[in-house]
Amino acid sequence: MRRLPYFAACSMAFVLVITACTDDDGGGQADETADTTTTTDVGSGTGSDGGAVVFNGQGNHLDAYSTEADADGDFATQRVITSAANDPEDGLDINAQICFFADDSGRFIAGEDTGQPDPPAGFGIFELEGDAVGEFEATQVGKLTPTYQPGSDPENYGCGFLADGRVLTTDIGDQAIGPATGQLIVWFPPFDTTEVAYCKLDIELATAQSILVSDDVVFVAAARGGVFRYDGPFPTGPDVAGGCGGTDATGAPMAQTVSKSVWIEAGDNELATPAGLAPAPDGGMYVSSVFTGIINEYGADGAFVRRVLEPPAGEAIGVEPYSTGTPLGIGVGPDGTLYYADIGLVAAPGDLPGPGQGTGTVRRIVFDDGMPEPPEIMAEGLAFPDGIGVLAPGPAGGPAEPLP
Repeated sequence: MRRLPYFAACSMAFVLVITACTDDDGGGQADETADTTTTTDVGSGTGSDGGAVVFNGQGNHLDAYSTEADADGDFATQRVITSAANDPEDGLDINAQICFFADDSGRFIAGEDTGQPDPPAGFGIFELEGDAVGEFEATQVGKLTPTYQPGSDPENYGCGFLADGRVLTTDIGDQAIGPATGQLIVWFPPFDTTEVAYCKLDIELATAQSILVSDDVVFVAAARGGVFRYDGPFPTGPDVAGGCGGTDATGAPMAQTVSKSVWIEAGDNELATPAGLAPAPDGGMYVSSVFTGIINEYGADGAFVRRVLEPPAGEAIGVEPYSTGTPLGIGVGPDGTLYYADIGLVAAPGDLPGPGQGTGTVRRIVFDDGMPEPPEIMAEGLAFPDGIGVLAPGPAGGPAEPLP
């Protein structure tokens, strides 16, 4: 069952507290959502993204959304994978960042924690077939399952690729104010198995979140730390010969030396809880902050450029979420459109903020001459949507153009 952090701040010191809440809405209980193609009844439908498809895990399902609205401003959707609660025989529990392999395999990575803790949570490797929303079929062909640090929550989140096809993942670690136990791991092919070799690069990330790779430089968001930069070379195998000569407390292979630096500090420019990462123009990046409901743009040097999304002045998280949402996972389409998964934080009087019952949305921000337009809702009434993946036009089993 999926568990996600919720957030609170102390007004004087703005101390971030992160704990966990259980997905008791769509993820752990059956619902009546159809598994066939449907259309949303929300969104203004301005603009399109050349046939790109947005993937999102919510309620432990995997859904796909067309980015081309119809004449009524609706976006076609498809339930690609149904949760285990809704389909005990064939269902899977899907969540986290979604990453497509940059080859012609049609493969992608997503968090997969069906039946956890036995088997443990990990990252599923899937083969996607089909040309468009309504035609997709996904089959699991492998799984990446690491060991987790003692006392940490075994929760997956980030994924990415090095240029030669090595896979990167993060797991969240301790979600509260305890030790930093989130992990960054590099995995080595082949991936069509449940026994995939790996090497841990970092085991001290404070609530690890998204991954973004640019020219084999790896960036990782940590909600209690900031955005970190890792420079190679990275291990090529799980042993001394491959540059992975150490072990961690669990006995798993671990690199003895890694180049790590702070790229963007948490807290500056209202970036209280860095979570989602996505590429921005000119080598920069977008970074989301769930608690403050913002998305910032940063330049190629890590310097703040501008605010792309923020709640209207005077709004606060209460029994209703921010009208512009609380963005966690983010992704960018071929035309530069920015997509985000809004987990829909709310807070009853006297309670800490947490995802509400069906308050999540998937939204997009279209840019007009480089300026961000107000966000459009593509889907609403969602249960804990947390990750985004964007697949550019082309058959999923053929030469599509995956995007980070």
